[in-house]
Amino acid sequence: LLEVRNLSFSWAGKKGLPALKSCSFSITKPGLWMIVGRNGSGKSTLFRLISGMLEPHTGEIFSRLKPALMFQNPDHQLLLPTCASDLLLSIPTSLPNQARQRRIQIVLEQVGLIGMESRPIHTLSGGQKQRLALAGALASDANLLLLDEPTALLDPQSQIKVLDIVKSLCNRKNNPITAIWITHRLQELEHCEGAAIMEKGQVGAWHSGLLLKKFLKPLAGRVV
Repeated sequence: LLEVRNLSFSWAGKKGLPALKSCSFSITKPGLWMIVGRNGSGKSTLFRLISGMLEPHTGEIFSRLKPALMFQNPDHQLLLPTCASDLLLSIPTSLPNQARQRRIQIVLEQVGLIGMESRPIHTLSGGQKQRLALAGALASDANLLLLDEPTALLDPQSQIKVLDIVKSLCNRKNNPITAIWITHRLQELEHCEGAAIMEKGQVGAWHSGLLLKKFLKPLAGRVV
């Protein structure tokens, strides 16, 4: 589904190691995949390259999937005053109006926000805003979610809700999505198909999330 091959990228004006250096990995099936690593290891840069926001200096990205990038703070990607008006930004304008309205209903139901079409965004909780951002990705027909620490700013109950929704979308029988999730919360590794450590601009091998959690727990301060 996704192959990253020998990807390298350096930020202009920044000295030291490149953000990515000969980074290679692949994902062969839908599911929830997690990447852990210290700040500065290249995780966010990797997501911007996969999403097409940046062009690699060397290397290639092969993907059969349509990506959507979700930020840590949903306020950075929610632009219009109500849930429905914001979702309309993500839906192709070529669709008839009735089909667009139907899609709004479907994606709101998928993220647990049914009935909130006219709800002003500023009245939503942090967890509801993150779920609305997720609904926007689904409305655009994206099937590769790039989630950059999506629970970092949420309370524990909202963290669990967002994680459960993403996991259910990855495991659904029809049209399961693929999600790559950057996290600093080791407990979240228990819920993924596979997890990898990113260090010095490179993604390591995929391992069981539970196994990686046990390995990282005593090293957490040095790795995450």
